[in-house]
Amino acid sequence: MRRTRIASLAVAGSLVLGAGVATAQSSLPATGSDSSEWSASAYLTDDAGRSLILRGFNTASSAKSTPDGMPIFTESDLDREHADMGTNFVRFLISWRSVEPEPGQYDQAYLDRVEQRVGWYAERGYKVMLDMHQDLYSGAITPDGKTGNGAPAWATYMDGLPVNERDSWELYYIEPGVIRAFDNFWNTTGKHPELVDHYVNAWKAVADRFADNETVVAYDLMNEPWGGSLQGPAFEAGPLTSMYQRTTDAIRQVDQDSWVCVAPQAVGVNQGIPSALGTIADPRQGARRIAYCPHLYPLPLDLGDGYSGFSKTLTDATIETWRTSIEHVADTVLEGAPVILGEFGLDTTLPGAQDYLDRVYTVARDMGAGVSYWSSDRGPWGPYLEDGTQTILVDTVNKPYPRAVAGMPVRWSSTSDRLDLTYRNDPAVTAPTEIYLPAAGFPGDIAVQGADVVGWDSQSRLLTVRSAPDAGEVTVTVTPAA
Repeated sequence: MRRTRIASLAVAGSLVLGAGVATAQSSLPATGSDSSEWSASAYLTDDAGRSLILRGFNTASSAKSTPDGMPIFTESDLDREHADMGTNFVRFLISWRSVEPEPGQYDQAYLDRVEQRVGWYAERGYKVMLDMHQDLYSGAITPDGKTGNGAPAWATYMDGLPVNERDSWELYYIEPGVIRAFDNFWNTTGKHPELVDHYVNAWKAVADRFADNETVVAYDLMNEPWGGSLQGPAFEAGPLTSMYQRTTDAIRQVDQDSWVCVAPQAVGVNQGIPSALGTIADPRQGARRIAYCPHLYPLPLDLGDGYSGFSKTLTDATIETWRTSIEHVADTVLEGAPVILGEFGLDTTLPGAQDYLDRVYTVARDMGAGVSYWSSDRGPWGPYLEDGTQTILVDTVNKPYPRAVAGMPVRWSSTSDRLDLTYRNDPAVTAPTEIYLPAAGFPGDIAVQGADVVGWDSQSRLLTVRSAPDAGEVTVTVTPAA
């Protein structure tokens, strides 16, 4: 489904949010400064204790409508992505309709299919975040089942209210039947308290299956939440935070280790309006593993404008306010949570698309945020067109980056043929730091300053380095050998 946004919907959401939330105040540094200091203690970690820098795609929008709930994405497609871009992360779409096709019945065959795909990623060294996806609540909002996705039909209560045909899919959100379906899910009607119970238990069933799977590192609890008739702070601080807490508690009954990722209301917050999401307690033994997974869709680009002229000015302003809001919630509300940019994207044929991609990836790097681009589906939004031709996204993503750092990253930057990484070495982490180096910039031997080389695999393009246990702050520079 092509991502476009409707001005009336986004502006309405922004006004609702803005009316109830003061501008987020933050002592965090602004974009352009050495802001990665803020995120130095806020990274997902692997089993070896290394800080993970995650780069990858959402896979995939096609999963929303396929009968088996699987994306139209093959193991060969993954091989090409891995070879062309060196990605190490995927936000893999799953759905409530597929997990729980009938009340209280969890489809193990579906979870088997998910596990098979997770295995593809495991063999190639990826980390996976499972995303319980929804748009417009459910495919059952229209008779043809082709408009929405997410909830099973048995959990879709519209109380006879209409859903009229719309030219743009986002406008279905303001149809009476869709609003009522959400209201019944969140139980603002007082009629269906059982629906959130089912959703929570569906997540528990997923977590129970993947609790011991080292490749699955995180659960994204709900894609782009929408409150129906309840919007803004009343929704985010109320039913949304409550559902996240209940789901986290249920997951921790079966899985103590995976990260739980929470997202704000999409409309408004995706465009830079502050979020009113509440604190989520983590009942696991040990340090909290709650992550923050917002999306970024500046309104000018979502309406089809390019990143140039006045559209660029407005987009840059959105990115600045978005960053301040996201860092405030992650650092203060969620008590130092790492950030994963769960979605951002645009039509790569638009004017200024390359500059926009570079800007967002740079901002994410400076924030210490992981990135899952929307999406790996073929077309002008993705890395490949329908005929397999590369878009500009391939070369944009295919840059050197540290994948797993034996300590806390302070800052890093890269060009096509150079990587500079500064981190605070953690002597308790015995695994080496792992760095991806693309073939185009590093065709032969490499030169490393600031650390000892453990290994260099020119096939996988992975360099591993190690610092002395007492090294303290370390700066590593990697270039092609002279």
